Amino acid sequence: MTTNKQVSIETLKPNEVWKNFYALTQIPRPSKAEKKAAEYILQFGKKLGLKSIMDEIGNVIISKPATAGMEKCTGIILQAHIDMVPQKNNDKIHDFNNDPIEAYADGEWVKANGTTLGADNGIGVAAAMAVLESQTAEHGPLEVLITIDEETGMTGAKNLSPTVLKGEILINLDSEDEGELYVSCAGGLDGTFTFNYEREEMPEGFIPVKLSVTKFKGGHSGLDIHLNRANANKVMFRLLKILANKTDARLASIEGGNMRNAIPREAVAVVAIEKNKEQELNKIVDELREIIKAEYWAEENDFEIFVEQTDKPEEIIDKKTQTALIDAIYGCPNRVICMSDSMHGLVETSTNLAIVKSESGKIQVKCLMRSSVDTAKLDLAEAMESVFRQAGAEVEFSGGYSGWKPNMNSPILGVMRETYKELYNRTPEVKAIHAGLECGIFGGIYPNWDMISFGPTIRHPHSPAEKVNIESVDKFWKFLVATLKNAPKKK
Repeated sequence: MTTNKQVSIETLKPNEVWKNFYALTQIPRPSKAEKKAAEYILQFGKKLGLKSIMDEIGNVIISKPATAGMEKCTGIILQAHIDMVPQKNNDKIHDFNNDPIEAYADGEWVKANGTTLGADNGIGVAAAMAVLESQTAEHGPLEVLITIDEETGMTGAKNLSPTVLKGEILINLDSEDEGELYVSCAGGLDGTFTFNYEREEMPEGFIPVKLSVTKFKGGHSGLDIHLNRANANKVMFRLLKILANKTDARLASIEGGNMRNAIPREAVAVVAIEKNKEQELNKIVDELREIIKAEYWAEENDFEIFVEQTDKPEEIIDKKTQTALIDAIYGCPNRVICMSDSMHGLVETSTNLAIVKSESGKIQVKCLMRSSVDTAKLDLAEAMESVFRQAGAEVEFSGGYSGWKPNMNSPILGVMRETYKELYNRTPEVKAIHAGLECGIFGGIYPNWDMISFGPTIRHPHSPAEKVNIESVDKFWKFLVATLKNAPKKK
């Protein structure tokens, strides 16, 4: 397929999906600020004359009657989330609360100009919208569930009423590899570790400098955690530990990462060093840059670590807290903890050191732990608690949710395997994913649902390198339509 940057994504095929996706790119919808987009979906359903409601938390539910002859099919719920991860390159001027996404076609892919694209999960939303307005798609009783705030807390899923939906099959449209059917996902748990610090004046004879660690690839903290990409927070604190040991540098402020489920790409710290140690500082930065380049040569080619002069800070962090913070971050796990014994190549348990930020006498460290085994997730939480309590931090765990257990006898799995084989002359792979799909939460609210997840091919979600494969969207759409046509009959 040949396209170029001058081609509007509205003209791509299947047009019924791309025109809806384009409309979504024009409505700002970062997590926790997606209300305008949800209202747009609500009005979209009402204009089609369909029963359309917004529940108390902000999810949108639209119902469409079965097409003629399909009334006896099992009711299906198409589900996607409306919010997107707001990440941009450091040289990109973009306000995610007000500016549209600048999406364009580039060869075989649709990308965005310097920001996340929002194909995760805008393509799923667009496909559900296309089914709702289609005059030709055949389907049984249909409901579309569009949830809010999936990326930062799964708030919409967690607050879904257990009585509002009537269907018995849920098709989640939030997977990211065409030709794969997902039947299991990891559970998650948020960890927040808070240090309280004493504010001090910058010592005499010291000068302020700003340290920047930027332009790492980042990515999805579940899907990409095994790719050996650098974590900007870990790199920054590696640098701070060396500086503290060799130059007695004093930390004034730190800010790294901004989303729990994104591998942090950038971190910035302001430190104070003695005037006569500037040359040593530059040498340390240069040496670490080469070390990181050697350690991450396969994945990180464009990163930068640099020093620049800055204004005098109003305060610095007391030395005792600084030492405890640096040691805790340095010792904090941030990696794949173990691989699955039951499914080859699947990450079972991992953790992402996502956010470190100092402000108003406090430093907060935020992590996201994932595991498809609940006991392993809790064991990891205990390990994290041990590290940070020993350092004197306050420890809080929140937002926990269980994983989604596979059902290999699932009726919709059987239908979709056969349907895909008929369409594309090959059997789709059945897989689990090391990410937190909403299916894990839905299973606790509607335990009798038969669930599955699939989608087009999306690469580098949660980063400005996010892109969606154009041909895969066409195959995804045709597969969705054929699946609805072949839906299981009611027992």
